[in-house]
Amino acid sequence: AQRCRAAPWLNSPKLVPFFKATCVYFVLWLPTSSPSWFSALIKCLPIFCLWVFLLAHGINFLVAHRSASRILAGLIFSAVGDAFLIWQEQGYFVHGLLMFAITHILYSSAFGMKPLDLKAGFVMTLLSSFCYTFLYCYLSGPFTYLVAVYIALIGFMGWRAIAGVQLSNDLWTWTKLSACIGAVLFMVSDLTIAVNKFCFPVPYSRAIIMATYYAAQMLIALSAVERISLSLKVH
Repeated sequence: AQRCRAAPWLNSPKLVPFFKATCVYFVLWLPTSSPSWFSALIKCLPIFCLWVFLLAHGINFLVAHRSASRILAGLIFSAVGDAFLIWQEQGYFVHGLLMFAITHILYSSAFGMKPLDLKAGFVMTLLSSFCYTFLYCYLSGPFTYLVAVYIALIGFMGWRAIAGVQLSNDLWTWTKLSACIGAVLFMVSDLTIAVNKFCFPVPYSRAIIMATYYAAQMLIALSAVERISLSLKVH
């Protein structure tokens, strides 16, 4: 018998509100220079839609699958973090950083510690160390330590997501691959934020940050959905 892995994007009809909300964000493209509750709503709306996407599978599903409930909790903290970052120039950047740090802890818990995959952990440690070394020269004050902790948390989250994909052993599923790609895109988004904020302006930074961020959150939300494996007889 051969396992037939169903791609998680077969849930796409339930994701239509998310895609529409994302389009609204990019079409309106509200200026960041004048933060408001309306701009916060538009920015958070795609994440709200991902809440609905998970809740649409039923409360019983979330209760039975702790990983799914933790990802939902992570999405909730993400939305709060997004709202704080709307007012980052007014001193709320650290608040947003804290919310996303909690998000990464929840996602790491959802992805679990099996398989361990120390090789992936070693590679992620090297990449995280390189990123922090690059940023260190531009950091000052509390950010010297806060950014270090944040990079450690998102690096750990990335490790746990990547470790779940074992392509060489054919022990992968679409949900695990979705989590892996989502985690990588999340790291790209946050690294772009850090470079743009602390180092130098990144061309089209906002478009890069938000496109990778929304894609990352969608893929991680998809990874929470357990797909039923079908068995096919091979003659």
